[in-house]
Amino acid sequence: MNQFFTLFLLCFFLCSPLAMSQETGEIIFHKSHEPKKQMAPFSDAVEVGNMFFLAGQIGMDHTTRTKVEGGIQAETTQAIENIKAVLEQHGLGLENVVKCTVILSSMEDFSAFNEVYSRYFVNKPARTTFAALGLARNARVEIDVIAARN
Repeated sequence: MNQFFTLFLLCFFLCSPLAMSQETGEIIFHKSHEPKKQMAPFSDAVEVGNMFFLAGQIGMDHTTRTKVEGGIQAETTQAIENIKAVLEQHGLGLENVVKCTVILSSMEDFSAFNEVYSRYFVNKPARTTFAALGLARNARVEIDVIAARN
């Protein structure tokens, strides 16, 4: 009985902060801070408790609504800058990102992509990277993130 109680307490204390960070409250679908994107059929960010689920970002300059020139590194830089802009609208930064999903149009771009990515995500959030044909607007990269408010 003592071992069971000790195990129960250990699980309770180890799991309690995780459970608290995953608490779900109201689900808030946030409109884009970009006026031209407010009619898009998706939200830039969805907030659930202290978690923020961001829509994928490509290397598009939202002021001109055009994809940036310069290849995978320029597109990666712009995609991450777009992510930063969305996070900042909610009082968050890249340090709050806990998970990234990266879609490349070709795995041949992986090393060049990683050079830029690693300069921005110094905390090394969990990441999944894969390649797919036919990204939106012929992008070479799309990145979506999950962030947590401390």
